[in-house]
Amino acid sequence: MNTFDTVVHLVYLACAVCFVIGLHLMNAPATARRGNLLSAAGMAVAVATTVAVLAWNGDITALAIAALTLGVVGGTVAGLITARRVKMTDMPQLVSLFNAVGGGAAALIAFGDAVAHTGHLAGLPLQTSLTTVLDLIIGGITFSGSLIASGKLAGKVPGRPILIAGGRGISALLVLTAAVLSVLFVAGYGGMPALIGITVAALGFGVLMTLPIGGADMPVVISLLNAFTGTAVAMAGFVLDSSPLIIAGALVGAAGGILTKLMADAMNRSIGAIIAGGFGTGDEQISGPAGATGTVREITVDDAAIQLAYAAKVVIVPGYGLAAAQAQHEVVALAQALTERGVEVSYGIHPVAGRMPGHMNVLLAEANAPYTELKDLEEINPEFPRTDVVLVVGANDVTNPAARRPGNPVSGMPILDVDKAKSVIVIKRSLGHGYAGIDNELYSDPHTAMLFSDAKAGLAALLAGLHAYAA
Repeated sequence: MNTFDTVVHLVYLACAVCFVIGLHLMNAPATARRGNLLSAAGMAVAVATTVAVLAWNGDITALAIAALTLGVVGGTVAGLITARRVKMTDMPQLVSLFNAVGGGAAALIAFGDAVAHTGHLAGLPLQTSLTTVLDLIIGGITFSGSLIASGKLAGKVPGRPILIAGGRGISALLVLTAAVLSVLFVAGYGGMPALIGITVAALGFGVLMTLPIGGADMPVVISLLNAFTGTAVAMAGFVLDSSPLIIAGALVGAAGGILTKLMADAMNRSIGAIIAGGFGTGDEQISGPAGATGTVREITVDDAAIQLAYAAKVVIVPGYGLAAAQAQHEVVALAQALTERGVEVSYGIHPVAGRMPGHMNVLLAEANAPYTELKDLEEINPEFPRTDVVLVVGANDVTNPAARRPGNPVSGMPILDVDKAKSVIVIKRSLGHGYAGIDNELYSDPHTAMLFSDAKAGLAALLAGLHAYAA
C-alpha cells in the first residue's frame, strides 16, 4: 500500500467517525442539527475523496467528470430549493421521497455495475453477485414502496388500506420469482434477463406491500423504508467495494431497524402485522361536534383561556391535527404566554403522533419551542396526576383510554395518560375517529371539555383570550 492509499483509507475512516458521531448527536433535539451537519460534511469529504481516487487511478473520463458535475450541482440545487420551499407539515412525504431516492440510487448502482460486466456475469465473485441481487431487491422495494407511501402522506393516494383482489397471491408469486431468479443469477445463470426480472418483481412487490398499509401505521412504515434504504446503500457499497457506503448504509439500516421496532412497540403491533396491512383509515374530514358516542362537554374560548391562566402546570399534547392546521407557531406562542404568567408548561410527545417518527418534535423545533420542554411518553406520563390542565391539540388515538382495555384496535397501545390530569381541554374539529377507527373515550370523560375548532384558529383564539384576560 503506497502513501496515497494510506491517506485515502485514513480519510475514509475519519468520514466513518463523522457518521457515527453525527448519528449519536441526533439522539437529542438540541444536538440534532450539529449531527446532521457533521454527517453531511463527512459524506461530502468521502465523495470528494472518491473522485480523487478515480482521478489518481486514471479511471475517470471527461464524460464521467461532466456526469459527476451535473449530478452534484443538480442535486445540490434541488436539495437547497426543497429545503427552503417544503413546509414542515409536508416533511413526512419529503422524507419518504428521500427514502425512494436512496433506494433507487442504490439499485441503479447495482444494475449499472452489472451492465458494465455484461458478457462475463457468470464469472462474478460470489460476494459481488449476491450483493447485486440483494441490492436490486431491497432497493427496488424501497423505491416503489416509498413512492406509494409518499403519495399516501401527500393525499395523492388514499390513506386508507387499499386491498387489491388477489394481491397477496400476486405478492407471493413476485417473491418466489425474485428468489428463483436470484438463485439462478448467483449460480451463474440467467445473466441480464434474470436481473431485469428481479428488478421488476421487487418494484411490483414494493407497490403491493405498501398499498394495503393504513394511515395509522405510516410512522412505522417510514422508519422501515428508511432501514431498507440504508441496507440497500450498504449492499451498493459491497458491489463497489466502497467502505464509506458500507459504513453509512449499515448505520442508517441499523438505526432505521431499531427505530422501526420502537415505533411498532409504541403502537403495540408487530412489524409483521404492519406489513400485512389493513389497519388505519385516511384523514377524517368530519366537521362539527358529531361522530362519537357518549355525552361530551363543550367549552367556550373564554372559559378555556381563564382555566389555562389560573393553572399552575399545563401540559400540551400535540397530534396530527396540529400539523395539518400548520399551527405549531400558535401553540408555541400560547405556551410562551403561559410561561410569562408563571405557568409551568411542557409538551407531551407520543412516539407515533403525526405521520413520521419525531414529527411533533420537528414541528415544535421549527417553531423554536424550548428543547427542555419537549418530553416523551415515559417522561411525561408520571407528571399528569399533578397537572392542572392538559391541552390536547389534534391528538386522538394516542390519548384514548380504551387502550387500557382488551378487545379493540388500540388495546395494549402505550398512550399518554392525559385522563389522569385534573382537567383536559381538547381542541379538535370534531369528535370524528382517529386512524384506528374507534371513538376516543377521553372525549366523554367528565374531566374533559371540547373546544371544537381548527387547531390554528382555536389556538389563536385562546392566545387572544389569555391576553384579554391579563389586560
